Amino acid sequence: MLNKKESDNATRAGIKKEMAKPRMAKSVRVAELILDAERTSQARTTVRGTVDKIIPALDPNQPEKAQIVVKGADDRDLRIENTLIDKNGDEVRLKKGAYVEVTVTARAER
Repeated sequence: MLNKKESDNATRAGIKKEMAKPRMAKSVRVAELILDAERTSQARTTVRGTVDKIIPALDPNQPEKAQIVVKGADDRDLRIENTLIDKNGDEVRLKKGAYVEVTVTARAER
């Protein structure tokens, strides 16, 4: 069990880490999800893949990346930022070996 001083230091470190993150209200995250859902009238395709590896960030201000192997006619590797938001607006991260579905949308040509 932690003593009072260690507990205080752990709390301060947690707060400092949280304060370093950019601020975004949960309602804004949910609104972004709704906007993304409205964009589904565009041409799109969904493919399945597996998270091959997690690439740590070189700069502490940059997010880590997830490399996803997409199976299909041409095996492809995609690298995306590993900062995702679930349907409740909470931040989530991918783990190595996770099965994912990747949806790619395209804008209509004008």
